[in-house]
Amino acid sequence: MSLETGSGHRKQAIATETAKMLIEAKAILFSEAEPFTFTSGLCSPVYTDMRKIIAFPRIRTRLLDFAVETIESEIGYAALDVIAGGETAGIPFAAWIADRLALPMQYVRKKPKGFGRNARIEGMVSEGARALLVEDLATDGGSKVGFVNALREAGQRCEATFVFFFYDIFPQARAQLSAMGVTLHALVTWRDILAVARSRGMFDAAMLDRVESFLDAPMAWSAAHGGVAGPSPKS
Repeated sequence: MSLETGSGHRKQAIATETAKMLIEAKAILFSEAEPFTFTSGLCSPVYTDMRKIIAFPRIRTRLLDFAVETIESEIGYAALDVIAGGETAGIPFAAWIADRLALPMQYVRKKPKGFGRNARIEGMVSEGARALLVEDLATDGGSKVGFVNALREAGQRCEATFVFFFYDIFPQARAQLSAMGVTLHALVTWRDILAVARSRGMFDAAMLDRVESFLDAPMAWSAAHGGVAGPSPKS
């Protein structure tokens, strides 16, 4: 029985607790004045810095508990052969998850390193191995496509990716992965963060209203605040 279909209350509880921890660790940043500008040119009133979590051992441990529970429930207890981390932010998270699941770990480069073996995947590569791609977060899912293709080109299978944080505001994200036969699994989304922030009065209400307007129409919000109105950041 999956967390997605059979244990909705449990999945929501995980999302809520994850949101609380990310806010506490200040991994969720709200801009009070100037919006954040991503490398793509997209402007946003919010920014997620999952890399901060490596500095919070107790929060990290709890998030890994949730990650393992989600992976085992939604993917399976014996459905994976290797955990693959996406360069660079996914590498530590993949290592910790691989350790918890007692599985081999590898990591996938964004592009071949250009010398030596010119490898794109570091670690043992086994023909037909069932790989889980792990990253810290996903925005529109673009980088996941590249990593999944690299795993498959190396002869492995990859039908799932796991992230701790999923923006879930760009409709194409799940669609393009689904078209590849890949399911995206996550602990928390921006809507969960917003709900927790509102219910606990953690931030100025006007700031949260700005965030909600961004979540409802990210491209339009970006264009109205000096950013691009085109493709989202690739992550």
